[in-house]
Amino acid sequence: MNYNLAQPLHDNSVAYPGHLALWADGLEFSYQELAARARAIAGTLLRRSPAGALRVAILGSRSLEALGGVLGTAWAGGAYVPISLSAPEERILAILGMVKAHALIADHKGAQLLTERVRAACPPLVLVPDAGTAAHLGAEGGPQVSAMDALPPAEGPDTPVEVGPAGHAYILFTSGTTGAPKGVVNSTGAVHHYVSWAMDYLRPGPEDRVIEPIELTFDLSVHNMFVAWRAGASLHVLPYSKALGITKFIQDQGITHIFNVPSTIALAKRVNALRPGSMPSLRVSLFAGEALPESSALAWKAAAPNCAVYSLYGPTETTVACHAQPVEIPPLLTPVRNIMALGHPFPGMDAMVVDGDLRRVPAGHPGELALAGPQVAEGYLDAPELTAARFPMIGGRRWYLSGDLAMQDENGIFHHLGRTDNQVKVRGFRIELEEVEAHLRDAAGTAMAAAVAWPVENGSADGIIGFVAETDLEPAAIREVLRRRLPAYMVPTPIRCLAEMPLSANGKINRKAIIAMLEAERAEQTQPQAISATAG
Repeated sequence: MNYNLAQPLHDNSVAYPGHLALWADGLEFSYQELAARARAIAGTLLRRSPAGALRVAILGSRSLEALGGVLGTAWAGGAYVPISLSAPEERILAILGMVKAHALIADHKGAQLLTERVRAACPPLVLVPDAGTAAHLGAEGGPQVSAMDALPPAEGPDTPVEVGPAGHAYILFTSGTTGAPKGVVNSTGAVHHYVSWAMDYLRPGPEDRVIEPIELTFDLSVHNMFVAWRAGASLHVLPYSKALGITKFIQDQGITHIFNVPSTIALAKRVNALRPGSMPSLRVSLFAGEALPESSALAWKAAAPNCAVYSLYGPTETTVACHAQPVEIPPLLTPVRNIMALGHPFPGMDAMVVDGDLRRVPAGHPGELALAGPQVAEGYLDAPELTAARFPMIGGRRWYLSGDLAMQDENGIFHHLGRTDNQVKVRGFRIELEEVEAHLRDAAGTAMAAAVAWPVENGSADGIIGFVAETDLEPAAIREVLRRRLPAYMVPTPIRCLAEMPLSANGKINRKAIIAMLEAERAEQTQPQAISATAG
């Protein structure tokens, strides 16, 4: 069996050559056309490196060039390494230095990030969308720059390179505790297991139309691409200009299948686009990446009346997702927090809650969630000590320690209780910020809520500051509700109402941006004192 991620695309190009495979940038591409593009890119890449050892950086995202680059890399038997278009120059340089890629593929936006310093750090081959871009960048020196629209169409292998289950599929970079990004290496076998689960559980087919609203650097995109092309369905790339109009895009394109972050629901509410019955074409909706609040789940279900809605869970280190919980009426919630339960692990995957000594704890007791099975990543790129620490052997089996605080109830259902590393101390009291946020969301009537321990000195905080957006309630009213529910030391003081909650590129609440805002305010407050002291 060939585990190459491009194999299903090839198979469907034979079975359904004229069927729509991709809608991107307002253009349509059939399975036959997309396979030919992947094959041409693969041929160019294989002239640079032998199959099986290929790493290709993708400086691009929701575009024909970026998706074609992913497929061409896979067709050649290589691993793709997406780099965020919002990454600053230093982070791009850091990732390129760690990956040691054989080639880099950039779309139009990515080509604009190829500064002199980045080009100097690029691999020998750079592929860009067109001849004009190639000529411009090539004239400035550095690596060979070629245009994707001028590649020889038939120089690649007729079928995707044979790859086994241990082959590298992609490397995704996440934030590291040391301040440097860490690369999670996921295998083709892990992706195959995940996609097979999706095919069995969700039953997608050639008639389905899958939306792609996710950046390549976020592994929900792995589902959207490779489940769609395994099923013979079409993938419809959400234009950046229509990000706030996602429900209208779903209506216009007749989308049947979506996988996105829960913050999407809050954004749709913000623009009054989540009306009951407004998305009748949707058949399957999946949400992951952060907790799915009950109110958000029910609002989406009402807007998509013909749709099965699921809350999924899984770190990057377990390949997209490894737990699923359908949204039913009433929803299965985690007690007190009013968020969807994690549910059960996928068939073939395993989970357990362990204590600090890596021993399984009894049902009903909190601990760290450990995950095992064929979807567990190979580890972190060139980081053997970190890999050994986070992927230990327990009872003769390799597990991944997620860092998530969890509990398994008496019915075998897993529940997310927060992060093991997000516990804070306020005046000697231990507090889980996720618990504060659950009450803050409920009290303010919004999914856009965050709690930050601030200021923190020597590992302890003076207090908690709450941030909410998209609520009509005043801070005093929200605080009064919280006072009735929480001990005084857990009530955020103050609570700030923001015009817009800072979000990351993946649509999650950006707590780093909130902390940066607080740090900037503190620096501004202390600046006059520093000037005065200097003058004296």
